[in-house]
Amino acid sequence: MAACAKGLDKLRHSLRLLRNTQLHNERFLSTSKGRQSAGSNTEQPPKFVPPSKPVIVDKTRAVASLRKFLSPEFIPPRQRTDPLKFFIERKDMIRRRKVLNIPEFYAGSILAVTMADKNASGKTNRFVGICIQRGGNGLGATFVLRNIIDNQGVEICYEMYNPRIQKIEVLKLEKRLDDNLMYLRDALPEYSTVDPDMRPVPISDTDEVPVNKLKVRMRPKPWSKRWERPRFNIQGMRFDLALSPEQMEHAQKWAQPWLEYDMLKEYDTSKLEEQIYTEVQQEMSKKPLAG
Repeated sequence: MAACAKGLDKLRHSLRLLRNTQLHNERFLSTSKGRQSAGSNTEQPPKFVPPSKPVIVDKTRAVASLRKFLSPEFIPPRQRTDPLKFFIERKDMIRRRKVLNIPEFYAGSILAVTMADKNASGKTNRFVGICIQRGGNGLGATFVLRNIIDNQGVEICYEMYNPRIQKIEVLKLEKRLDDNLMYLRDALPEYSTVDPDMRPVPISDTDEVPVNKLKVRMRPKPWSKRWERPRFNIQGMRFDLALSPEQMEHAQKWAQPWLEYDMLKEYDTSKLEEQIYTEVQQEMSKKPLAG
């Protein structure tokens, strides 16, 4: 029995030696193949492909919406007029807007208008200025640009739908504290001076229009109008630098406090504006008929 046990131990030892030599041979073959493959790829190394950048989506922020702007000349005045007249005018205005891009702007924005002029050297005339007034309804809408050229105030009143206008550029889109800036005629020239070579100031279509809260300094009296009287309700002037307290108190005699309770002074046009805005957007999205 002892001899049989010794024989079994020798057999197990020999099997272990055979197994170890077999594993050693397999490892040697695998490493040699790897070296050969690495040596063959040294001439043409593989190209590095960078991993794609992860797309981070902030689901907590709402999707930004475009500003809704309806040009004020589309809103008809409150009076007994034929609505068919304004409907036909809107059709003509939309047809003109498909040819000429009339951008969004307000009183206080800086514009550049290129207009056909047969007397100019290049048959066109470009004027840069600050918009001080917007007026008129329908096809009679107008806007006034003002600039100081050679120490002289120059104002040009443009008809918005004039076929001679070739281009309207908004160099700086902003609002002021007042909707009418005609008082700049009596202000210091620095508030009306605009560089003719000014470059456009970019602004996103989803951002709010910035409000310039500048208050101008006036020239000494006399002025073109009595801007200090309450009926003008001017917010963008420094009256304290131009008028004495006695003069300001005297101007309050022309106040009309009862107008605050006049319910017919202004009327709600929100529904009308929404209807006209939808109509204008639908007509502008239509493709023009081929001539």
